[in-house]
Amino acid sequence: MIALKITNVKQFMGKLLASEEFDSFMLEEASISTYNTFMIDGHQNRDFYTTEEWEDSKMRPYDFTTWKQIRPICFSLIKGTHTPSAFKFILHLIPDYTASVLKNGDTSVTPQQIKALVLTVKYDGTVLTLITGTSFHTFIMDKTVDVLWDNAIKQFLDKRGINYEEL
Repeated sequence: MIALKITNVKQFMGKLLASEEFDSFMLEEASISTYNTFMIDGHQNRDFYTTEEWEDSKMRPYDFTTWKQIRPICFSLIKGTHTPSAFKFILHLIPDYTASVLKNGDTSVTPQQIKALVLTVKYDGTVLTLITGTSFHTFIMDKTVDVLWDNAIKQFLDKRGINYEEL
């Protein structure tokens, strides 16, 4: 797990909310504080779907809503003349990309053992911080995946020209 301070908040927010740069993620949870505090639960709502739709893995491939789907809603809540007083997004890498993170290292951990590769985006009114995390289905002693995920996030940011400082 690492914490990174984003040095250009406006540039980062443009990439997060107004581009496809983060569309390889899903939203677990969001909290956005502007004139109200808006809470979004990224879990797909079973009651919304018919049984056929719920069981159709092509229509609903993940338990969480993709960032691509929810991004316009988050953007509409944040845009305006005032900067939000705070926000927090808990993002998970779409599972289809997990194997590509693992291929960059020497580990016996398989994609099936990984529950989530997490990126928390947190803004407190002045500082925007990214925090990485990993979650597994069972306890795993091997910390290689943590390092691989940390490095993958740094490479992701570097490739997109997003500047940061490691905290």
